[in-house]
Amino acid sequence: MKKFDEMVATLPEGLVRSLPWEGQPMAGVRPHYEAYAAWLAGRTAAQMAARREEAEMVFRRVGITFAVYGAKDEDGAGTERLIPFDLIPRVIPAHEWRRMEKGLVQRVTALNRFLHDVYHEQEILKAGVIPSEQITQNAQFRKEMMGVNVPNQVYSHIAGIDIVRAPDASGEGVYYVLEDNLRVPSGVSYMLEDRRMMMRLFPDLFSQHRVAPVMHYPDLLLETLRASSQSAAQSGAQDPTVVVLTPGMYNSAYFEHAFLAQQMGVELVEGQDLFVKDRYVYMRTTRGPRRVDVIYRRVDDDFLDPAVFRPNSTLGCHGLVEAYAAGNVSICNAIGTGVADDKSIYPYVPKMIEFYLGEKPILSNVPTYMGRDPEDLKYILAHLPELVVKEVHGAGGYGMLVGPAASVQEIADFRRVLEANPGGYIAQPTLSLSSCPTFVDSGVAPRHIDLRPFVLSGKEVQMVPGGLTRVALKEGSLVVNSSQGGGTKDTWILED
Repeated sequence: MKKFDEMVATLPEGLVRSLPWEGQPMAGVRPHYEAYAAWLAGRTAAQMAARREEAEMVFRRVGITFAVYGAKDEDGAGTERLIPFDLIPRVIPAHEWRRMEKGLVQRVTALNRFLHDVYHEQEILKAGVIPSEQITQNAQFRKEMMGVNVPNQVYSHIAGIDIVRAPDASGEGVYYVLEDNLRVPSGVSYMLEDRRMMMRLFPDLFSQHRVAPVMHYPDLLLETLRASSQSAAQSGAQDPTVVVLTPGMYNSAYFEHAFLAQQMGVELVEGQDLFVKDRYVYMRTTRGPRRVDVIYRRVDDDFLDPAVFRPNSTLGCHGLVEAYAAGNVSICNAIGTGVADDKSIYPYVPKMIEFYLGEKPILSNVPTYMGRDPEDLKYILAHLPELVVKEVHGAGGYGMLVGPAASVQEIADFRRVLEANPGGYIAQPTLSLSSCPTFVDSGVAPRHIDLRPFVLSGKEVQMVPGGLTRVALKEGSLVVNSSQGGGTKDTWILED
């Protein structure tokens, strides 16, 4: 392995400030990065800057943007922004990916078993593994799903599991699950577009590296959605009608909704495009009504059916839940999956794996303190400056406190919020997240990252190798969410 100072000496002046190659700053280049680092040594800062400008131009032309809720431009209108794309890929060796993949299959399988159980026999509650009130009083628990059978007993067909790499007690880098996203996980379109962009900008790199492919994800997604069709299974139809249900163009992830519908070759619909008749769902088309078998919904539970949930919702379809309960349409992900990715349930996932599968977890959780537990709460309140505190129903980096980065006043304000509603929060230690070389204005510098692999559950559990690497572009920041200024990277899984 080349020493760090030897590698720096070969790089163009001004391009590199420091190179932490996956969590080992000032220590050297990990073996799976060596070929890329040697390639980077032949690039100038001007060349990389030009490629970044080209990427921004293409992304803007294609419309790869996201809406920022609450943000306004100078005219008072809502703003759309590009998610910054970093030119330097995150590289993971095959042996690390194989273990991660095995752990992801295990985890998502257990979570789907858990969802089936809590909406049927509730054996895990009867066994006292999870306190019953944590489920039955959870805002994400949908009593309408009690006794409803879903194909293959799969509730979360598309899961986005957030993974971080940090040192364990021995100092070795270990992958941890930070959180489970089982409702309407987003970001897979950026994974695909990042790969497409890297192949456009640097085709020579892909002839030098055996990078596992990801562009077949839409095919796997369509296969998974079709496998979930209840009505097609009953009628023997070989080609069930699949649609993508979007809240509309003002949703922050609308680009992804349209992108995935186009890539799968299915219709993108809004609630007003659907109607229910005789407990079957139909789509309005120019040729008349067309029966719908599978809805890949990107709409939250509360807005799916005004007859059952929010009566003033215009984003869903009246009568949808009744058609779903009758087995006449499949909804992916299933209604009620949120009870399994609530952050107050996350600490119990290792116990779920042991309870349902009889196995030890392959991927560890981050140690977690629960505000509802009096002893945990005392610890949280005494160590706020050291902890990351999150809302149990929060998402997108909102409603959280990063203690080490917070001001005295922010900590004091958050303390009052926490004391008023302790059950609404969990806390975790501030991990020393791995960092990855990132091309920023000052050159190549370390920035913290995470990884969101997308796990598909149909007749089997499968995924493309890799996922969406999110990067905290602000120096020292641990918040990678795009809504908080984060960017994305292409993720390379190197084949053997």
